[in-house]
Amino acid sequence: MRAHEGPSGNAATLRDTLSSRELEVLAMTSAGCTNSEVAKRLNVTVHAVKFHLGSVYRKLGVANRTEAAVAFLESTHAKAIGEEVS
Repeated sequence: MRAHEGPSGNAATLRDTLSSRELEVLAMTSAGCTNSEVAKRLNVTVHAVKFHLGSVYRKLGVANRTEAAVAFLESTHAKAIGEEVS
């Protein structure tokens, strides 16, 4: 079971799994921003961005930014569909 899956195997919300800063970094990298671009927008160092991404990978049980982006996009897509159905 991946870290972002709940006990029943359903995906937990990323908001429950990641810090607000990790979510910001993940959202920007999922949108195609480089580490340097994220650092500039958030007024932090590139090292800080890499640190946050490492935490994201560990918490989501993924190996790289592509897998993390897929998890993020799947999560936001599932949320959008859920809101559409409600």
